[in-house]
Amino acid sequence: MMKKIITLAIASIFTVSAIAQVRIGSIVVPDKVNFEGEELIYNGGAMRRVLSFKTYTGTLYTKTQYTDDRKVLDSDETMAIRLNIASNKVTNERMIKVFKKGFDDAMFGNTQSLDARIEDFLKLFDSSMQINDFYDLVYLKGKGVKTYKNGKELGFIEGRDFKYALFKIWLGNEPACQIIKGGMLGVGK
Repeated sequence: MMKKIITLAIASIFTVSAIAQVRIGSIVVPDKVNFEGEELIYNGGAMRRVLSFKTYTGTLYTKTQYTDDRKVLDSDETMAIRLNIASNKVTNERMIKVFKKGFDDAMFGNTQSLDARIEDFLKLFDSSMQINDFYDLVYLKGKGVKTYKNGKELGFIEGRDFKYALFKIWLGNEPACQIIKGGMLGVGK
């Protein structure tokens, strides 16, 4: 009898785990994440492809569902973007270039007020990237952005203005990837 109870308990744990995930191409992400005691839910995500190569996924986690990019950008609530590396073509050098161009595009070339913080942020990506590495860019309400690699904290950049520019890389009018933007907002195909 005890053996059946243990087997049933283990089976139910695996069932809950299987339900609590979302597949984006070859990447599996959780449907909920928790940062500093705040639970965030999967808002949406998508895979970026270059030619026929999968490069990385972008996933948005929020406290409530959003389909409007402006509301996400203007919101002062805790939220996160997760980037999952899906290709060895994605290197830290290439990711840094994407961030630099993204900040420049997001701020229409006027990044002076953020330059020092952008440089500090880019230093967080100085280690090599491997397939299945993931980065969480977590905006903490009223504070700033905490960055994690594979669950390990890398650093903190203060300011809601920094969050706005960072999230605008994927959610602005000229996003780094239109497919990821639509996916994050749950309106992509």
